[in-house]
Amino acid sequence: MPSVPLDGEPVPDDGRLPAGSLAGLGTRPFGLYVHVPFCVTRCGYCDFNTYTATELRSADGTAASSRETYADQAVAEIRQARRVLGAAELPVETVFVGGGTPTLLSPADLGRVLAAVDAEFGLAPGAEVSTEANPETVDRDSLAALRDAGFTRVSFGMQSVSPHVLDVLDRTHTPGRPQQCVTWAREAGFDHVNLDLIYGTPGESDADWKESLQAAVAAGPDHVSAYSLIVEDGTRLAARVRRGELAAPDDDTMADRYLMADDLLSAAGYHWYEVSNWATTEAGRSRHNRLYWTGGDWWGVGPGAHSHVGGTRWWNVKHPAAYAARLAAGRSPGQARETLDAADRRFERILLELRIVEGCPLDLLEPDGLRAAARAAADGLLDPAAYDDGRAVLTRRGRLLADAVVRDLT
Repeated sequence: MPSVPLDGEPVPDDGRLPAGSLAGLGTRPFGLYVHVPFCVTRCGYCDFNTYTATELRSADGTAASSRETYADQAVAEIRQARRVLGAAELPVETVFVGGGTPTLLSPADLGRVLAAVDAEFGLAPGAEVSTEANPETVDRDSLAALRDAGFTRVSFGMQSVSPHVLDVLDRTHTPGRPQQCVTWAREAGFDHVNLDLIYGTPGESDADWKESLQAAVAAGPDHVSAYSLIVEDGTRLAARVRRGELAAPDDDTMADRYLMADDLLSAAGYHWYEVSNWATTEAGRSRHNRLYWTGGDWWGVGPGAHSHVGGTRWWNVKHPAAYAARLAAGRSPGQARETLDAADRRFERILLELRIVEGCPLDLLEPDGLRAAARAAADGLLDPAAYDDGRAVLTRRGRLLADAVVRDLT
């Protein structure tokens, strides 16, 4: 949940949506995202909307929003969502609890939030219910409790196994802890387990990255995400790079690390299905993320959370205290919104669908984009066979240049 401020029109106090956005509700996949904005410490590279306990404490030492009160606030917004969306049959196909550090809430509180989703909307049969987890905030018992509460998928932040890389990222976890968490999650009965990795950290060597990939594969998750480090403005990491304490990530090095990941993961039986994501089976792919990538509807619960329903996109106030105050007053926590026109929606389809293994239909492209697609196929950036079948699908080389391909096609 990046902290970049956005402009838009005000959200009505009752949160009502334009009638046009409600048309077709229930014919598209529907999911819920729940943002938990709490962290024990702030990682130096993180630009997400998160807060430590100290940052939430007011001058008198109290906090309007805290881990202890947050589940009630999330439940209140879920009930508000049901009122806004009306009585349409809207079974929830995916729930994703992210952060922040969701597992700073107790399994009982996370279970209450999930129970509210089920009570208000109903979980679809076989719904995917995911949570992110910091390895240091869970153990065998808490993972078993999360599974009992209805969670089916868990994603652990591993980032790296190299101590000096973790130190640059300001990440702290006991060596081997993420791998142990995978074992505990499997024992608890989780259907799917992911490990998140980051490559390109200043000071990381090829050997460091290879060791992290090998350790992730050896742990036995059925899904691995590997993201290039982005130095976000306003972070401690950006300040250190600006002062010359650390070197900025190098594009050529990033490309080499990506190819290392694809080679090693592919050899281990993982298949790419989105530029930064690999899974051993189709069932192991993140259905919630796919909902984002393919234009589904979702309601984002929590401070700073973003939502999208039928072409209307809105985002909540960022600070937990402001979020809590609005809900306590019976008002929508929405800060602002925008309604996407046909050109915006077409652009976003190309941007997002091009990143997935199925690619995007060529008939989404304007004439200039079609000519660019023909050149990209001739240059080895798009798969020629898929192009002949009417789809733009990135080759492995194309994945390295995905942003540039999108620019050319749009």
